Amino acid sequence: MIQITLPDGSLREYDQPLTVHELAASIGSGLANAAVAGRVDGVLVDCEYMIHADARVSIVTPQEPDGLEILRRSCALMLAMAVKQLHAHAQWRTGSELGDGFYCEFTVERPLTPMDLLAIEGRMQSLAATNHSIRRRTSSFPASDDPSLYRLGDTDYLTRGPHVPTTRVLQAFALDHISGTLQQRIYGTCWSNHQELQQWRLPPHVMVVSMDDRQTHYAHRITERLRRSGVRALADLRNEKVHHKIRQHSQTVPYLVVVGEKEKQGGFVSVRSRSGEDLGRMEVEAVCEWLGQTGVGVV
Repeated sequence: MIQITLPDGSLREYDQPLTVHELAASIGSGLANAAVAGRVDGVLVDCEYMIHADARVSIVTPQEPDGLEILRRSCALMLAMAVKQLHAHAQWRTGSELGDGFYCEFTVERPLTPMDLLAIEGRMQSLAATNHSIRRRTSSFPASDDPSLYRLGDTDYLTRGPHVPTTRVLQAFALDHISGTLQQRIYGTCWSNHQELQQWRLPPHVMVVSMDDRQTHYAHRITERLRRSGVRALADLRNEKVHHKIRQHSQTVPYLVVVGEKEKQGGFVSVRSRSGEDLGRMEVEAVCEWLGQTGVGVV
């Protein structure tokens, strides 16, 4: 007999081992359809993970941050599959979630262009509708930070998990940028529903700009903190020169929040206006308070 303790403290007993998805289905069909992963004794696992012993288990859905991150990570695999089908010469190098979305990096013989993104996004929509499974290939289940082989279509990808069980849950996504020449990155965004996607497409009042990949997580945390204060904020985490990103966003976004290694280590940000005025370094709480007082950029 296996005893499963759910987040509300209730106990469920099962006669034999069962997967996370089977547990979700035993609770309700709606939960099973929404499940993208599980948390077993605090460890994130795929829906196919087999529970063999007593455990505390919660079902992860896209409505929580971990679930949304899993959606984005899996969307990167679906992007890789779409590019492989449309551009046989493109060789996948890496891909993962990134801030509000995901990216994939490819080595190409012929550079892809922004016009190619339309066809690639269309192919991704077809793959989502076809409902392909994403399956873990290795037998053991290490910590979620360790890379594992996952199969989507006829290709194995070495990637950090967990991943969604099928592509059908990947519905609200869009591709928005491509960079590089013979080694290219394609960037996209992914959300749990189309309403969130449309909200993301609204013009931001603040753009958080990272210097390089080392500040990715810090810049994303800053963006989330600004949003919680009511500011419509986005983050540009692309692996491109910061001066290029600043010039691009200065044309349309009222305020830029720039983070580099000094800002990350010091726990502050550098703020400038669209007109180029340097507003100095501030702690993020001070930025939130200042924007609230001015009424600029507050939803």
